[in-house]
Amino acid sequence: MTRENAPILLWFRQDLRLKDNPALLAAHQTGCPIVPVFILDDENSKEWKMGAASRWWLHESLKALSKTVQNTLCLRKGPAQKVINEIIHELGATALYWNRCYEPWRIKRDQDIQETLSHQGIEVHTFNGSLLFEPHTTRKENGTPYRVFTPFYKNGCLGQGDEPRRLEKAPNNLFFVSHKGVTLEGLELLPTIPWHKKLEEYWEPGEAGAQARLKEFLKKGLKDYQEGRNHPARNNVSRLSPHLHFGEISPNEVWYAAKTKMTATGWRKDGETFLSELGWREFSNNLLFHFPDLPRNNLQQKFTAFPWRTSPKDLTSWQQGQTGYPIVDAGMRELWETGYMHNRVRMIVGSFLVKNLMLHWHHGEDWFWDTLVDADLANNSASWQWVAGCGADAAPYFRIFNPVTQGQKFDEEGKYVLRFVPELAHMPLKYLHRPWEAPEKVLKEAGVELGVDYPLPIVDLKNSRTRALSTFSRLTKG
Repeated sequence: MTRENAPILLWFRQDLRLKDNPALLAAHQTGCPIVPVFILDDENSKEWKMGAASRWWLHESLKALSKTVQNTLCLRKGPAQKVINEIIHELGATALYWNRCYEPWRIKRDQDIQETLSHQGIEVHTFNGSLLFEPHTTRKENGTPYRVFTPFYKNGCLGQGDEPRRLEKAPNNLFFVSHKGVTLEGLELLPTIPWHKKLEEYWEPGEAGAQARLKEFLKKGLKDYQEGRNHPARNNVSRLSPHLHFGEISPNEVWYAAKTKMTATGWRKDGETFLSELGWREFSNNLLFHFPDLPRNNLQQKFTAFPWRTSPKDLTSWQQGQTGYPIVDAGMRELWETGYMHNRVRMIVGSFLVKNLMLHWHHGEDWFWDTLVDADLANNSASWQWVAGCGADAAPYFRIFNPVTQGQKFDEEGKYVLRFVPELAHMPLKYLHRPWEAPEKVLKEAGVELGVDYPLPIVDLKNSRTRALSTFSRLTKG
């Protein structure tokens, strides 16, 4: 085989799609046969290897991708440096193509791979297929990174005058070549106990599922998005986050599809609000890129001395949705049941954990990492630091979400709570978000015995708020 027609490797990573895939398009334009590869690299990821819910999603997404590449997808597991080198030498491949990733461990690993292969005379071509604006292009004029969202979005992104990269169609007549690897089952992504079966009722992983979800959101969810996104019982969230994380659809496609829809319909404010949510995804990646210790270290150093409580009992109650606060419990049960939680409720349950219970935000970060199908290192760590008050552009520590008033305001008819906390089905709406205040007669008629059918509150809201604010006050004065 001559060098001119030697196969080239296309390394799929967080870009499990054919449409608008810059690395795939560039590889196709060489005219060489393409060997598509996916590597499960749990060694380099270390503590940030995928959680259980994400592994289920990946299994299903790889199954879908394999079909679209005519069952030629080569699956391997192990340190990517070692696996890539093996495949290149097995095939006599001359080039490697991939779309860039931005987690710190991936950046370091990929730099090592690129340097090693370059010394061997192997071409390495990398592209941006995951973000609207790469972090190194969004710094301030003085070269420092943005730490506040609004100027980042308006100046660092939109202020550049350049729109995100335009879309690329999936090329025709793709020439994929298979190569030996393990079976999908050989990656051992699925749990031994089939709890993941319930997730199949809520999601369709893969590129086709992502396209269907975008179409459904633009048709039924974008209108009234600005206000509706705050109400967990309404159909005004895109639920595209896992599809975006695994790259089953590009953020560029979502961006331009939303812009086209909002222009055609006049839903400008709704559309702009949705686009800004894509901006928050960019901001989280920007923070992780410039502050690689974001997943574990407080961006605001004063929080290093914060005296977090330790209470395995309270943590378990929170994880299991047994806190006695209905909207908190509904959120945690939604997470366990579906692998997802509405964003407004994520803020409520996060605030409750770190401020009312005063448990370290790491506990929440770790639980979400394992149970969310959209677990993303940048979004997860930046969001937990935001709600804890210790991150960039964070919610002030004194902003403590009251789960009762939040429930009354954003789940005003109780539909969300009743979906996941059915034991309160007969509770009058007046007391649904505060059942402990209901008279004994009302509880009896609703068939609820607190502490038996539904838990009593595990913490007093007023006292725990006072405790949190007092602790933070001492911290700022220290």
